[in-house]
Amino acid sequence: FRLALIQLHVSAAKSDNLQRACGLVREASAKGAKVVALPECFNSPYGTQYFKEYAEKIPGESTQKLSEVAKECSIYLIGGSIPEEDAGKLYNTCTVFGPDGAMLAKHRKVHLFDINVPGKIQFKESETLSPGNSFSMFDTPYCKVGLGICYDMRFAEMAQIYGQKGCQLLIYPGAFNLTTGPAHWELLQRGRAVDNQVYVATVSPARDEKASYVAWGHSTVVNPWGEVIAKAGAEETVVYTDIDLKKLAEIRQQIPILSQKRCDLYGVETKK
Repeated sequence: FRLALIQLHVSAAKSDNLQRACGLVREASAKGAKVVALPECFNSPYGTQYFKEYAEKIPGESTQKLSEVAKECSIYLIGGSIPEEDAGKLYNTCTVFGPDGAMLAKHRKVHLFDINVPGKIQFKESETLSPGNSFSMFDTPYCKVGLGICYDMRFAEMAQIYGQKGCQLLIYPGAFNLTTGPAHWELLQRGRAVDNQVYVATVSPARDEKASYVAWGHSTVVNPWGEVIAKAGAEETVVYTDIDLKKLAEIRQQIPILSQKRCDLYGVETKK
């Protein structure tokens, strides 16, 4: 099946972001994409100072638009993420809609991005956001898909749980920056893909040098062999790739690590 990643240029105008995102979703669908994904924080600039101002309830304006365009195009739409307000708390939340417009999953970013690289970047999502507490998966006629948001990708255990639960594609809307992007963006994706013998796709906003937080871009798809099979540059674009589940099955047969794990010696398990 064809997967499309929309590397959207995000502006300060929410209505403009929504309109352009939906336009690019339609374009991707017209080019044969059956699963389409948007970037992290696609309806708002990324930054702790913006989350409260742009936050919405779910369902709300942005998710309504996503539901409508998923139904119109009859696709599976991974709605990147938006700042969500619920019961006085803010979350970084990804919603997924099916071809009938129904919401199939809602993933709240589990691991909050609190880092300090002296002289390079300091950022603390936990100043404004609360963490989600659940794994998020959804089924398509093609395969089961696992969701994470950006920093979630650094936690190998989460991807392993998704693999154990039968996911063959992991999608991470994310916005790495100019420090962590060149160092770890591709490396982490290739690691998660090889460790779990799954496809991994990441969707970044396009780079905006004038933004307070500058995203790395380079939305990417990695196959279960650890090869980068599609990759964007820094500008606004749509990345297309064909996901070959037969190839995934062959790789798992050739190197059967999933059946060779020593579960008598170690294990990764969900707590809730």
